[in-house]
Amino acid sequence: MPLYFYIDRAGVLHRLHPTVKVLALFVMFWSVYWVDHPLALLPLAIVIMLAARSAGAWPNFYRLRWLFVMVIFFTALAWMVFYRRGPALLDLGIIHLSRASLLFGFGRGLKLAELLATSVVFLSTTKIEEFTVGLLSIGVPYRAGFAITLAFRLAPLFMDSAVTVYQAQALRGYDFNRGGPLARVKRYVPVIIPVFMGSLRKANAMAMALEARGFGRLSQPTSFIEYPIAARDVIATIILIMIAAAYFMIYYSGYGAISLK
Repeated sequence: MPLYFYIDRAGVLHRLHPTVKVLALFVMFWSVYWVDHPLALLPLAIVIMLAARSAGAWPNFYRLRWLFVMVIFFTALAWMVFYRRGPALLDLGIIHLSRASLLFGFGRGLKLAELLATSVVFLSTTKIEEFTVGLLSIGVPYRAGFAITLAFRLAPLFMDSAVTVYQAQALRGYDFNRGGPLARVKRYVPVIIPVFMGSLRKANAMAMALEARGFGRLSQPTSFIEYPIAARDVIATIILIMIAAAYFMIYYSGYGAISLK
């Protein structure tokens, strides 16, 4: 199973300017934030699905399918416990099932799922280098932008190291599934220690490599890759501004809220 989400293809979303991609990420987060009603969130879900289809990101969504299901289900269930408003359709003591709690819980779950789906589409269409350029173009300091994108570089490497150590221990006859739940957790110690030590070595090697390349000497380092602004970037920016304005108006008019009646 691949550890990276980026899918290399010549799609329209892939060819957008990095700044537009970062703007799209912000606009989708902004739009999801303002509304709570599932029906108001449904158009955004359709937009995300169309974007995923255009980007060819369905393999990444399939990899995370159970995560989406658990996010929506457990979020809705949790809000049935804490959002105790409206006349109860079914009151089981801890769980207060009402129209308001059901809509609010499902809406919250859908919001989290849409945030996750937006991130998946973004990572499926954006290289780490493009992410760095996009952050720099909106005014994020270079060191802060580098630190943010570094997390996206190192997390898959650490996961790959963990899988390698796990497979090496399994080939040596080490059984990770023997014993009860607590015993199984303890048996993963031989994986955690090598991964942790390997992470320290990689961090030290990366620090020396960055220092050797003069990291931090320039506040705005140059890049040999140029990202020209095309007509598709202007069109995408206009569409994103319209989406952001539309969802703020939905919030301002009150149509995105959940009625307790």
